[in-house]
Amino acid sequence: MMITRRSTFALLAAAGGLPALAACGPNATRGSGDGDGDAGPVRIYWWGGDLRAEMTHEALDLFAAAHEDVAVAPEYSEWTGYWDKLATQFAGGDAPDVLQMDESYIDSYGTRSSLLDLETLSDVLDLSGMEDAVLDTGRLADGTLVGAPLGIGIFSVGVNPTLLEQADVPMPDDTTWTWDDFAEISAQVSDWAASADEDVVGFDFFGTSAAELGAWARQSGEQLFPREDETLISHDTIVAYLEHALSLVESGAALGPSEQLEDFAAGVEQGRFGNNRAAFHLQFHTQVQTFQQSSGSPLRLLRLPARTSGDHQMANKASMYWSIAAGTTNPEGAGTLVDFLLRDEDAARVLRIERGVTAFPELQTEMESVLDEGEMVALDFARDMQAEVSSPPLVTPASGVGFGDEFSRLGEESLFGSRPPAEVAEEILTILTDMQPET
Repeated sequence: MMITRRSTFALLAAAGGLPALAACGPNATRGSGDGDGDAGPVRIYWWGGDLRAEMTHEALDLFAAAHEDVAVAPEYSEWTGYWDKLATQFAGGDAPDVLQMDESYIDSYGTRSSLLDLETLSDVLDLSGMEDAVLDTGRLADGTLVGAPLGIGIFSVGVNPTLLEQADVPMPDDTTWTWDDFAEISAQVSDWAASADEDVVGFDFFGTSAAELGAWARQSGEQLFPREDETLISHDTIVAYLEHALSLVESGAALGPSEQLEDFAAGVEQGRFGNNRAAFHLQFHTQVQTFQQSSGSPLRLLRLPARTSGDHQMANKASMYWSIAAGTTNPEGAGTLVDFLLRDEDAARVLRIERGVTAFPELQTEMESVLDEGEMVALDFARDMQAEVSSPPLVTPASGVGFGDEFSRLGEESLFGSRPPAEVAEEILTILTDMQPET
C-alpha cells in the first residue's frame, strides 16, 4: 500500500499518537543518550530545491568550523516526499533532531508531544530578539513554543516581465486588479503564445491549492479555520473559487487540468514558471529567488488579485520553522545548531532570504550588503507590504492537517469536470466543518 500524508497521519491518530515518543512531552529538555555520553551527530532534515540545499550545506560548513564539538548529519528532500518520510520516521522512533516544519503541520506534531519546547533551551537558543508577532506563530494553544520561525512569507503573484513584453501586454496595476482582470491578462499572453507558436501560457495552475482557497476566503471576509470572532468559508465562496478555476482553463488563461498536474509535479526548478514558459505563478514571495536562478529572468512580485478591487487581504505567514524533536538525544547540540542558523551573521549572509525574510530586524540590515538585485525584490516586497497586510490567519489546527490533500483531490475532480462545482463545494465544506477544532 502506498503511504500518503493522509494515511500516515490517520494511522498515527488511530494509534493514539506517536508511541515511540510517548515519554517525551513538549517540555522535555534532555534525551537519554546511548549510555556512553556520545549522543551522535545532530541530524537535520529539510525540504526544498537545489538552491536551498546548496545554501544550507554552506551554512552547515560554517557551523562545523565554529562548533567542532557538534557533528551534523544533513538530509533533505522535495516537499512532495518530505512529510511522508517525516511521519514514518517519527512513527518508527527515528526522527531527525532538527527538522524544518510548516504552518500546516506544526500544531499536529506539537499537540502529539513530538516537538520540544524550545524555551527550555534558552541557554543555547536565544530567540529574544525576534519580533513577538512572528515568534508567537510557533506556539501551541497552551503557549508552548515548538517552532522557531525562520521569517515571513507572503502569498503573492510572481510575474515574468520579459514574457509580458514579448506578448505586448502591459505590466498590470496590482493595486487595483481583480481576479477577472488577472484572467483577462493571462489569456492575452496565452493567445499571443498560440499565434506565435510559443510553448508559453499566461498562468500555470490554479484550483487545487488550499493556499489559494485561503486567500479567496479572506477576500470574502471568511476563513478556512476561523477564530471565535471570524466566519467559516461559505458554500457560495467555494463554488465561486472552483468556477473561476474552470473559467481560467476554458479561456485558455491557464493550462488544462492534466498539464497543470504535470507542471505542479515537475517542481520549482523544472516547472513552467521556472523555465520562462508561464507569465504568472502564485507563490510565497521568497520563492522568487529560486525561480530567478532557474529561469535567469528578472522576475517581479505583485499583490494578489482581489475579489473586490483594492481589497487584497495579503497576510504574513511564518515562512517555515525550525523545530526540534522531543526525543532528541542531543537537545543542546540541536539548540546550538538552530541558534546558529537563525542568528549568526555569517550564516545569514549565506542563507539570505530564501526561506523567508528573517524576523530578526538587525539581520535584515546586515544581509542587504550581500543581496543581489533579484533578492532585494523579495526583501523590498515584504517591507512594502507591511503597511497593508491583514492579520495572519489561525495556524492550521491538528484537526485540519489533512485538509490540503483532501482539497487538492476534490479540486482536481472539479477541474477535470468529474463533478459539478456545487457538489464538490458541498463536500469540501463538510470536510472543513468536521475538521474545525473543538472549542
